[in-house]
Amino acid sequence: MSETRDLQRISEALELWFQHAARTLPWRSQRCGYHALVSEAMLQQTQVARVVDSFQRFIDRFPTVCALADADEQDVVASWQGLGYYRRARNLHAAAVMIRDEFDGLVPEDTQSLLRLPGVGRYTAGAIASIVFGQRVPIVDGNVARVLARQWRMDGRPGERTFDAWCWSQAEQLVEHAAAPGLLNEAMMELGATVCTKHAPACHECPIAGQCSVASVGDPENYPTPKRPPVRKTVHHHALVLLRPTKCSFEVLLEQRPEQGLWSRMWQPPTLEDQELVKPAVLARRWKSGSARLRHVFDFNHRTSHRDVCFHVHVVAAGRSFPLQGDWHPVGALDQLPMANPHLRMIKQVVEAEG
Repeated sequence: MSETRDLQRISEALELWFQHAARTLPWRSQRCGYHALVSEAMLQQTQVARVVDSFQRFIDRFPTVCALADADEQDVVASWQGLGYYRRARNLHAAAVMIRDEFDGLVPEDTQSLLRLPGVGRYTAGAIASIVFGQRVPIVDGNVARVLARQWRMDGRPGERTFDAWCWSQAEQLVEHAAAPGLLNEAMMELGATVCTKHAPACHECPIAGQCSVASVGDPENYPTPKRPPVRKTVHHHALVLLRPTKCSFEVLLEQRPEQGLWSRMWQPPTLEDQELVKPAVLARRWKSGSARLRHVFDFNHRTSHRDVCFHVHVVAAGRSFPLQGDWHPVGALDQLPMANPHLRMIKQVVEAEG
């Protein structure tokens, strides 16, 4: 069998399989550039199940690309609550502004124009161009790379230049032989997500197992070579939850995080960050608490992609004032602010304790 015929058979088998095996996902019900842009931004480093719950709420809040562009960035970030990696929300908003101002409110169809948008890389540009607009361009994400590496028994590790270049070249050859490029690209992503999974792949359900170089040998989990785990860093965040009573509930003092770094420009209780656990007396001096007595109430841990954040939550003895700068916000309206889940969690626990 010639290489060309082999590529054609693989493409045909994947396209046919996807038409009956595709999951029902909200962004697939209406194929448009805006929905694809939003869904691809959400799916970066976030599981599909979490995106399903958030996608329609986001679209209801910002139904068009111009509605998103016209919105305040803080509102967009607040609507991203629960998805994490909030830089994606800011990039998505910036991309919408560019589409409104430079592309007449229409998501561009070609990869070169798409690549100009903030937060859009080669994969996202290819996904939108091929799936929505039928452009004959390849895509490679983690799922696609896994399918390709196993199909051709390719040694290598995702993120390594030689391996990544091979994946893109192989994906390009496949898409050249596809009847419907977007259908093939989605099929490869779907296969990697549901059948050719990282662990315990269901080779007996795979439509291209007959041509697969590792299925017959029985060692699919060895391909591709796993990424090296990132070096994790532990940091300590000492947070002070200050409440003041209102007629019906409480207000909480919040500050905005710096422009750069973790949870940039989001709101949090006043927080001191350190590489080590800081003693209460040191915290009191740093916070300039004066006669106000700090009380440590609980700790909890939160994992990000590269950090283990240890939160140490403090309150102040009842009736004491505290000389900290910040803004007071009603605890019942915190969902309208861009806030990370751990900060919402600590405030909720303190409010419940104050009850």
